[in-house]
Amino acid sequence: MKRLLQIEFIKLWNNRSSRVLILSYFILLTSIALIAAIRFDIGPIEFHLAEQGIFNFPYIWHFNTFVTAFFKLFLAIVIVSMMSNEYSNKTIKQNLIDGLSKKEFIGSKFLTVLSFAGVSTVFVFVVSMILGLIYSDYNEVSIIFSDMEFLLAFFVKLVGFFSFCLFLGILVRRSAFALGFLILWAILEQVFFGLLGWRFVSWETAQQIKDFFPLESMANLIKEPVSRLNAVQSVAEQIGETIELDYQVHAYEFLITLAWTALFVYWSYALLRRRDL
Repeated sequence: MKRLLQIEFIKLWNNRSSRVLILSYFILLTSIALIAAIRFDIGPIEFHLAEQGIFNFPYIWHFNTFVTAFFKLFLAIVIVSMMSNEYSNKTIKQNLIDGLSKKEFIGSKFLTVLSFAGVSTVFVFVVSMILGLIYSDYNEVSIIFSDMEFLLAFFVKLVGFFSFCLFLGILVRRSAFALGFLILWAILEQVFFGLLGWRFVSWETAQQIKDFFPLESMANLIKEPVSRLNAVQSVAEQIGETIELDYQVHAYEFLITLAWTALFVYWSYALLRRRDL
């Protein structure tokens, strides 16, 4: 396992584009701390975003994992480029000639996916913990370590998404086309949902079916956190509205994403096994 990871990280680090993207990604993860510096005055009104409760424990786990998940596209580019380079540079063929089996090759790629997701999760945990200890109004240990399931959801979400990118990289072989296919797939999920609700089933049933789509199931792991803020809830109450949403992470949502992850890894191996390299 260690040998396989070493091979992959040597390849990635020796590629300048991948190196820049990986470094940019982790710099962006830490840049969420800059949100605390957002402050502006409108006449007598002083607005400081950090004082609105976004860094309060345990809400910070929900907010930071939701926001930082958008940066995963940087590593998506790295993963599809990683597969594209294997084909264009013929290193995949050389690795197999040198004795690496196709199963080990896919295993090394999936270990890279797990490493990216794991390091990202630890990074978000550390940044969130520091921000929370500085700005949170609640510092009791029981509160600090509640809602930690959002970190697990973040990890599973990244593993699922990166596994999908790995599959697309092997399927399409060209990074630009693989990324284009990823965007097309996201659009097709919404189009198919619209067709289902419009022509075939009720909108409620269509939404239930949509929750099983790959990208939608990953998105469902961490719902939007903004409407959970007390300030937003107060504004809604003042205009006579009540926001009652389910923000929790459910076991079935983990299972759906993990099932897609297993399928993407298996399909990646199946494609590689059947191709003449």
